[in-house]
Amino acid sequence: MSDHCTSLPGNGALATALLCLSLLPALSVAQEPGVSMGESLPPVVVSAPRLARDLQETPAAVSVVEQEDLQQGRQHLQLDESLNRVPGVFFQNRYNFAQNLRLSIRGFGARAPFGIRGIFLNLDGFPETLPDGQSQVDTIDLTSASRVEVIRGPSSALYGNASGGVLDISTRDGRGPAEASVGVTAGSYGFRRLEAQGGGEQGPWSGHVSAWHLNYDGYRDQSETEKMLFNTQGRYAFSPDRDLTVVFTALDQPKGQDAGGLSREQVREDRRQASTFAEALNAGQSVEQQRLGVAYRDAALLPGELQFKTFYSRRDFEQQLPFAVVNPSLIGFSRAFYGVSGDYTHSAQLFTLPLTFTAGIEAREQRDDRERFIVNNEGVRGAQTQDALETGTTVGVYGQTDVLLSDRLTMTLGARLDRLRLKIDDRLSGGAASGRETFTEYSLSAGPSYQLHPNHQLYATVGTSFESPTFTEFYDPTEPDDGFDPGLKAQQALNTEVGLKGFLGERTRYELAIFRVTTDDEIVLTESNPDRFSNAGETRRDGIELGLEHFLNADWSLSASYTWSDFRFREFSDEEGNDFSGNRLPGLPEHSLFAELAWRDQNSGWFVMVDTLIVSHVFAEDANDERVAGYGLLNTRAGRRFSVAGQKVEAFLAVNNLTDKAYFSNVRVNANNDNFFEPAPERNLFGGIRLTF
Repeated sequence: MSDHCTSLPGNGALATALLCLSLLPALSVAQEPGVSMGESLPPVVVSAPRLARDLQETPAAVSVVEQEDLQQGRQHLQLDESLNRVPGVFFQNRYNFAQNLRLSIRGFGARAPFGIRGIFLNLDGFPETLPDGQSQVDTIDLTSASRVEVIRGPSSALYGNASGGVLDISTRDGRGPAEASVGVTAGSYGFRRLEAQGGGEQGPWSGHVSAWHLNYDGYRDQSETEKMLFNTQGRYAFSPDRDLTVVFTALDQPKGQDAGGLSREQVREDRRQASTFAEALNAGQSVEQQRLGVAYRDAALLPGELQFKTFYSRRDFEQQLPFAVVNPSLIGFSRAFYGVSGDYTHSAQLFTLPLTFTAGIEAREQRDDRERFIVNNEGVRGAQTQDALETGTTVGVYGQTDVLLSDRLTMTLGARLDRLRLKIDDRLSGGAASGRETFTEYSLSAGPSYQLHPNHQLYATVGTSFESPTFTEFYDPTEPDDGFDPGLKAQQALNTEVGLKGFLGERTRYELAIFRVTTDDEIVLTESNPDRFSNAGETRRDGIELGLEHFLNADWSLSASYTWSDFRFREFSDEEGNDFSGNRLPGLPEHSLFAELAWRDQNSGWFVMVDTLIVSHVFAEDANDERVAGYGLLNTRAGRRFSVAGQKVEAFLAVNNLTDKAYFSNVRVNANNDNFFEPAPERNLFGGIRLTF
């Protein structure tokens, strides 16, 4: 590899990496762990696209990250550590535990000032995405995550509102041999975590319990966090065809400070400082959440399989934003989020054509009891600007089928009807800021999948999706007497995609997707008023996604992904008449490349991984006047699995940002006073040890 991938002149690291990617199919193929020579890579089954299928036969851009890549030598700060390898996915904000991770898939979710918008999140089979389209990732137990499936591209025909992409995350359920483990991880900037977990299977019972406590002082001033999480699953199998699963998660984050965004001048002065008001106001959040879910599966009552699910979660939240006086900056709410769903899956025949179908109905509701207050420059609470009950209710009916037209050709069809009602009941100003809006949306998807060769599958798909405004986007805190914006419409998207996936030889798996997404009424932050959202007319997103996984021999593997994104406003003029048509969507790079070389010695238990992430420049605002330089990161992990007195031990050491690159972990799009930048940590280390009984 090193003979062919020496540095290139001109474009430097990015050109070098692209050349290396082009050489991957030509690399020699040897034995993969657990697979003898002459055998192909084992099949991977995915279920996130509603119908369970072999990954290679799924007519969509779907990627899977398995437990070893999720767990081995990981710090488990945020999801991006293990999901950067997925093409088409872009993360920011790993180190701000008040704003939380910002995730975008094909540009969906990029506008979110904090948290996740436009991406549907499923956790152990239960939704974490609210009816209004907001999601939180702080209740994901990364230490027990066993599998993540990622659907890239609009998926409203499967999941309804805010499905520009889908993350389906599973944690350990205890099926398998009984074991228990304890571990400690510590590192730079006061990072430390204590964890314990265990589970197993006994007769019809299985279960798993995980608990941990995290402290992190943070790289910047005013960026400390403390977080505790408890996650458990229990399952009882009445028979091989009937089982009941119960999941429970509890989060307590008493402290999650917010250092705020900096201007370029402030970054040059001191990149570790907090923003002007962040420390004075003690900006940050505190949150408690509990979630209970119950799922029943029955494959014996009818010819097919029935599933019923219900869940309830409670979230108490308070956040002080890092600014004062101008806008209400102290926010608090108590939320109840609950729902039920049922679906039926069966294989049948349509005349002489075999088909598999699923049909279902789901209903969810959120009730947010929300308050806002003005806080002065000294941190003293002032006037209340909002006291409201926000209610979002959604009901969706969907169906999807795979029709086998021939031995090689399959047609997939999907349709969904959603009815979403968002309502704000104002209790502060006599109902002046009350309002309601109802969306009735149809979503469709269709596409063929054709087996060109036993090792190569070609697919095409066309699908529609919608994304409603969230309560945060509907409400303008600067105009509390007219807070509900009835003129804000749901954005509509049309996704067209062609893809190819399969195997090159017996040890290389690849996926390639070429897509275009056009949107009408794209919801964006207004640059002239960053607390106000508006519809941006039309956007167009063209892209290419390439993923590769190659096993050189029993111990060495190479993974890589590359994404080219050309995301632009087609028609967009802001409230002040500025025409941004033709500009790039802010906060999103044109090029991103991930590559990882891993060595796992099957005999000694040693492992070493080196990975790189290369990201091109982004723009910080709609006008594209503020260009933020790209960056290239190099990270490494090393450790060993071994036995002591019959017990399993894993010890590891890792270095993030090995080359000490100065870059920004987050760009706050269209931020006030040009405070766009959140600097990322310099070179930092962490290590840990885990004992398994």
